[in-house]
Amino acid sequence: MRIDVVDNGGQWTHKEWRQLKSFGVESTIIANTTEPSKLAGVDGLVLSGGAPSIVSELDKLGNISGYIEELSVPILGICVGAQFIALHFGGEVGPGSTPEFGRTIIEMSRHDGIFSSLPATFTAWENHNDEVKKLPDSLILAGSSSNCRVQAFFHRDRPIYGVQFHPEVNDTQNGRELFSSFVSTCRK
Repeated sequence: MRIDVVDNGGQWTHKEWRQLKSFGVESTIIANTTEPSKLAGVDGLVLSGGAPSIVSELDKLGNISGYIEELSVPILGICVGAQFIALHFGGEVGPGSTPEFGRTIIEMSRHDGIFSSLPATFTAWENHNDEVKKLPDSLILAGSSSNCRVQAFFHRDRPIYGVQFHPEVNDTQNGRELFSSFVSTCRK
């Protein structure tokens, strides 16, 4: 099994890669400018977090649209990766009214798909200025925090998931379980 990590310039991209490797998954960190055709045979993708502002630096997110459109594999978007997924499907993204840095309490309202292993409430690590302001009809809200309504979501028909928080860092409770659930989804 192969799940690649798309590098969007995040400071913790290597941690996402290490999480996948810890489950015995073949994984490579790839540039977000990699052509979708070069990813034939991949079983899943993680769209990493990153420094680009989705509001003013969308061009720095490379070929992510192509991955979503051309690959029929499970996708997990983290931070800016999640924001891009929401934007791609017609949602709205913009500066957060209260940017979040550090620990935050996440409250899960849905436990579908990879969110099935998460408790109703847990602490997660945040590091973002921008956020999803409105989800399109194809994406379903799964989790929120007091300062950010869209902390977790999933696609209505496809195995595509997004989280605003960072499950790859040690400060996020149940982050390993989230990655384990994603790996299981990619095995199906």
